[in-house]
Amino acid sequence: MTQTSDNVTWLTQEAYNKLKDELEYLSGPARTEIAAKIAAAREEGDLRENGGYHAAKEEQGKQELRVRQLTQLLEHAKIGETPADDGVVEPGMVVTIAFDGDEDDTMTFLLASREYASSDIETYSPQSPLGVGVNGKKAGDDAEYELPNGKKATVKILSAKPYTG
Repeated sequence: MTQTSDNVTWLTQEAYNKLKDELEYLSGPARTEIAAKIAAAREEGDLRENGGYHAAKEEQGKQELRVRQLTQLLEHAKIGETPADDGVVEPGMVVTIAFDGDEDDTMTFLLASREYASSDIETYSPQSPLGVGVNGKKAGDDAEYELPNGKKATVKILSAKPYTG
C-alpha cells in the first residue's frame, strides 16, 4: 500500500517488488519490442504519412514516461508493513463508509496512491478530499470532507480492513 508524503512514498515489500518488476520489463524487453516496431514501421516508407510509425513513437514516449515515473517513485520509496488490522483508516486500508450516516447508501474503496490502484476496487488518494477526511478515523467515527462545490459532506466509517490485493 502506498502513502505519498512530500517526496516519500511508503510501499509494502509486495508493492515495491511489483513496481520494480514493471520497471525492469519496461527498461528491457519492452524497449526492445518498441524499437522493433519503430524499425519495421520505418521500413514502410514515407514517415510523414506512416500511422504505424507515429503510433509506435507515441507508445515509446508513454513507455519512457512511465520508466521515469517508476524510477523516481522507487528511488524515494520507503518499505513498510501492511497496516495493522485495527480499524483505523490509513493508506492501504479498504474502507467502507455510509453517506450521511445512512447505512443503505454505502461505498467501499481502497485508500492508496494511484500507483497501487486496482481494477478490482475503486481507489481514493490519501490527498483527495475524501481521503483527507477519513484518514486517521476509526470504525464508528464520523468524518467530514469538502465537496467540489465547496459544501461539506459527512460520512460514517463502517469498517477499515487491510487491503490484501
